[in-house]
Amino acid sequence: QVQVVESGGGLVQPGGSLRLSCAASGISTSLYTMGWYRQAPGKQRELVASLESSGSTLYADSAKGRFTISRDNSKHTIYLQMNSLKPEDTAVYYCNAKIALTYAPSKNYWGQGTQVTVSS
Repeated sequence: QVQVVESGGGLVQPGGSLRLSCAASGISTSLYTMGWYRQAPGKQRELVASLESSGSTLYADSAKGRFTISRDNSKHTIYLQMNSLKPEDTAVYYCNAKIALTYAPSKNYWGQGTQVTVSS
């Protein structure tokens, strides 16, 4: 019974901030690699930020210096703090949880997405 649910999206003005949340149930966020992806209309889905269980992070060039991915394992929640938002950040943002297993096929879970619109 694995479920990944995003929240926190909405309409924000350029230069504003939003914090997205990804609540996971049925998995341990301390063991999975968690990632935030986004997909704008007519474009391919792209990785925005990822957080490994080791604490290692990876950011897309467009997100570096503005976005921060973090987690609260006690709450089974991953966050994406987005600052200095730009219109080009407008997209549906998806949370992803994945784990590579040596003894079984790898697992990969996606949330339903949350809309982020940056516009005046």
